[in-house]
Amino acid sequence: MQSAFDRRRINGPEDSYHPIFANEIRESSSNVHRIRENRKISDIRPIFLQPGLISQANGSAYIETESTKIACSVYGPRQSKNTAYNEKGRLNVEVKFAPYSCELRRSPLRDAEDRSIAVAIQQALLSSVQLEHFPKSTIDIFLVIIEADGIEGCIASGSIAASTALADAGIDMYGLVTSCATAVIGTDLWIDPTQEESNSANGTLILSCMPALGIVTNVWQSGRIAPSEILACIDACNDRCTDIHSVVAQALLDSAPNKI
Repeated sequence: MQSAFDRRRINGPEDSYHPIFANEIRESSSNVHRIRENRKISDIRPIFLQPGLISQANGSAYIETESTKIACSVYGPRQSKNTAYNEKGRLNVEVKFAPYSCELRRSPLRDAEDRSIAVAIQQALLSSVQLEHFPKSTIDIFLVIIEADGIEGCIASGSIAASTALADAGIDMYGLVTSCATAVIGTDLWIDPTQEESNSANGTLILSCMPALGIVTNVWQSGRIAPSEILACIDACNDRCTDIHSVVAQALLDSAPNKI
């Protein structure tokens, strides 16, 4: 009787079992109210913000909110080549995920999600930069997402890091931009949702604004949210953006002696 064992190939084990992942042993989405154990639904995640960590860039910032970690660098303003004269400068935003930033390893090539996050961050910052002071110039913003915990967290944290990096670079701005996300889960509003909470939500909303001037720069919404819930989300995010603004201002103030 001939054996089924093939010595020319790497044979797998005779018996195999389905792997058990951490997400499978976690409670189902029906018990989503037990997912958030360390903070209330009205609380944001703790923010660690450090400007000026990348010495080669004109301005930079690193932000960390638990499982979301983003590094941002700003280059410019520098003269645009091979472009027509424009009285206003251009603001370019590029977002790239690190291959190890998500549960599933990502391709090094840019995809649609990278571009959608970059567009959302660009729209959030566009109204805050005094581009009329930089004719025929370009300001480039590069964000590297080291660890991601949902697209909402990437957009909100990325907008904060980019605005901080612009201020660190000495770019003329009308005000600092802060951003906050909200998820509608059942009848409750969950501030600063994680990826798992966003997946269980009826819809999500991200508000970007300049709290010092009381101006909203961008609103990004997805899913099904009633008009009354949208207004409630905007009010809740606006209050949290005011708190985040003080964190950003203090971080820039603490880093100012290092610039002298």
